[in-house]
Formats: sequence, structure tokens, C-alpha cells
Amino acid sequence: MRKTDVLGSEFLTTGLPDRIRRLEEDGLFEEAVTAINQILREGRRLPSFLKSRLEWELERIRRIRWDYSLSEEEAFALLKERVQGLTRDEFDEWVRRRIIDCIRIEGEIRIFRNFLPNLLRERVEIKSRLKAREDNNGIRSMLFKHLDAVILRGRRSEARYFDPVWNRVLTVLRVKHDVVPDGETVRVWMPFPQRSLLQPVVRLVSTIPENYFIAPEDTPQRTIYFEKKSIKGEELEFRVEYEYAVNAAYVEIKPEKIGSYFEDESYRRYTSETLPHIVFTPYLRRLADELVSGESNPYLKAWHIYEWITENVSYALVPEYSTIECISDYAARNLRGDCGVQALLFITLCRISGVPARWQSGWYLNPVKPSPHDWAQFYVEPYGWLYADPSFGGHFRNIEKYRRFYFGNIDHYRLVANMDISSNFIPPKAHFRSDTVDNQRGEVEWKGGNLYYDAWTYELRVLSHEKAKPHLNPRGEIRLQNHAPNYS
Repeated sequence: MRKTDVLGSEFLTTGLPDRIRRLEEDGLFEEAVTAINQILREGRRLPSFLKSRLEWELERIRRIRWDYSLSEEEAFALLKERVQGLTRDEFDEWVRRRIIDCIRIEGEIRIFRNFLPNLLRERVEIKSRLKAREDNNGIRSMLFKHLDAVILRGRRSEARYFDPVWNRVLTVLRVKHDVVPDGETVRVWMPFPQRSLLQPVVRLVSTIPENYFIAPEDTPQRTIYFEKKSIKGEELEFRVEYEYAVNAAYVEIKPEKIGSYFEDESYRRYTSETLPHIVFTPYLRRLADELVSGESNPYLKAWHIYEWITENVSYALVPEYSTIECISDYAARNLRGDCGVQALLFITLCRISGVPARWQSGWYLNPVKPSPHDWAQFYVEPYGWLYADPSFGGHFRNIEKYRRFYFGNIDHYRLVANMDISSNFIPPKAHFRSDTVDNQRGEVEWKGGNLYYDAWTYELRVLSHEKAKPHLNPRGEIRLQNHAPNYS
């Protein structure tokens, strides 16, 4: 069945029939699937939202199974390889207390496939028992050196942008062999950099295959698109190499200079709900009121929200976003979540409080160890769009100068591909997306349906990271001056 590009979004707010929800809560997924199919086959005239919600639930159940794919034995074996002296009693206790993320499916405990990083954050003492520890000192040292230089120079200068860097990046998407019948057309969307104040120059170097389509610069979730015929027994490979400049930014805000908003269409857009993940529930309205009550300055409202998230919401890997019914509510109920979960909570609370806020995402492009990453922006006059990275701020909650840096400012280890959530691709996708919210790894489909993450792989490599070369800019220079503030 062909679907709209991003599910139509609003129907996801439709609750499931109680029978279906109870079956899923009991882990009886097979019975839930049977019950859903029976309802869809009965021929009664279902409300369109309920029909779409039930059709989506069939796919959501399959994705939950994939996220919770490890048996207890497999998870114990993985953990025993990493942790010295691990006993089965310890493991069973962590499972019983749900310190290890798990659910029951068809009567068996199934473990979250990314449980280990969360366990290490939950039980810090386990780190001392690791057989091999990950050394991130080089990454941290590189970031600290950069932040210190930007902060120091920013306080001594009127300039806003400093020492642009030039990145050369290779991305590779591989579709596994024989997941699509021989001779069928495979359609692929890979993330492609936005051009903006943060990324003033973007240049495509090469692609495989050679025929492609790049979405316009104003596309909220920008992609480069390919089509290729499948070949029996062969893996399909798509490669994109590009270069882009990044301007690190530092602004020292003076709260007393903050002005009022002009409440036009753009203001209303960025202070409104975006269903199903930016929703003004009674709980979130009350939370926002508790955080900003009595405050009239928009900048300080945003700060109180950021401060609370960085102090109270713990970083944790979560199941795929497409399986979470409302991400902002999820974050506020569980007080945990990854970078995108925290960013959406910040955006939602800002919008409820009348502060325009929006999404940004792509990759944290540290050349040593790049990784997908999400953050936010909020708007105040006369400074324009400022940055807020709650997960980085929370990581540095004990180093105040860095925590404050990530409220208003951004480092130059960034790759921005997305300026909004759940936006249509160009050309549009025909089937459900693998990530219905973000786009950091790409999307793949054929006429028979969407290809989920178990059918393909995505890799990003930083080929070079160096000071920008002015002659690479088509206009002849790297533009460092700020533009007049606006909502665009």
C-alpha cells in the first residue's frame, strides 16, 4: 500500500483501540497483529485517522521487535565479553529492575539492542570493570581547545564568526543483496548539507551513480536522490562526496537588549504545535509554566527551560523515533532521552512559552569520531536565531562555561542537513519512512515498500577537516558578517 511521504503526521495522535493496546502491553504482538488485520478486513467504514493509525501500527510493531531483538542469553554473552567478573545473578537483577532496558514479547524477555551504553550511564561503577575502555580524551581535548579559543576571542572582539573550517565528507549507503527482486528500481534519498549562515558554502564533488537530483536549498530536510536497478546477488552502492564550510559562532547576549516579537505568520509558525511530537499537552503546559512563571524576557524564558533540561533530563539512547508516539511527552515523563528527544522537549516548552523555536540536525562532525546529532534554535530580537544544544549542555553540566556556551552558540564540528522535523522529501517518498522524524542516515524504498534499517547500511567518513580556503567560495570569499535577523 502506498503512503504519503511523512504519514500525514496528525493521525498518529489517534489512540489505539483498548484491546490492541492491552495486547501490546502484555507483549502479545502476534495476537495484536491478527486483531488489527481483522478490524481492517471487516469492511466497516472506519474513520480515516483510525484506519491509518491501525495500518501504521502493523509497521510499528515490526520495528519494536527489531529494536528489542536480543534474547537474555545473547545480551548476557555480549555484556560478559565487556565486563570483568560479571555474574548471571547481577545480570538477572538488572533485568528484573529494568536497569537493562527490556520488554516482554510473546512470553520472553527481549533486550534493547543498544542497552549497553545506557547501562554504563545508569551504573557508573561498571565502567571500572570494563575489559577495554574507550578512550575519548583526544575528542574531548580537541573540542575543549576549540571552545576555549572561540569563547576567549568572542569576548575580545565584535566579530561573530571565527576561523571557518572546510570539511570534505564521503557518505556511502549500501543496500544488501537480494532484498529487492532482480531488475526492480531502488529509490534512495541521502542527507545533503543545507546552505545557511552556519554553512555558507556547499559543493558537490562526485557521486555514484552519476545521475542524481539535489533538493532545492530551501528544502527543510535536504537530500540528494538516486535511482538504480537491483541486480540479483549484488549489493547496491550509492556514494556521495561533498565539501562545505562551517563558521563557528559566538554571541554574548545582553538580556536587557532583548526586544519584543512581531507576531506575524513566521512567529506563529514557530510557536505552534507540530503533531504528533511537538504537542501542548496539559502536563507540558504546566511544566512550562513552572519553569518560566513570572518571567517576561524571552531569552531568560529559554534559559530557564534549557537549564532545567540540562540538570534534570539524563542522556540515554532510545528506540527508533518512529516507534515513540509523542517524543516531547516521552522526554518529560521519563526524564531521559538522546539528543533529539531533548531538543524536541526544549522546542516544545519554548513554543508553549511564546518563544519561537525550531529543529536542526545532521551530524556532530568531529573528524576523529563523527556521529548523528540533533539540536535546536530559538529566536530573540535583536540577535536572531540562536543555538541551543541541551544534550551537550547536559554533558557539560559540571563545566559551566561550556554548558552556557551551548545556550546561544555552536561549535564548528557540525553538519546541518535538516531544519525541521517530518518534512516532505523532494521528490516525495511513496511509502512509510524508516525515520518519520529526522533524516541522518537516508531512506530507501522500491515499489514493494520501504526498506528498513535491517536491509541497508549507511556510513559517513570525514576525509579532511581544515581551515577554510577562501578561493573555494564561488563568490570569492568566506562571508563572515552577520545578516539582519529574520525568521527564515
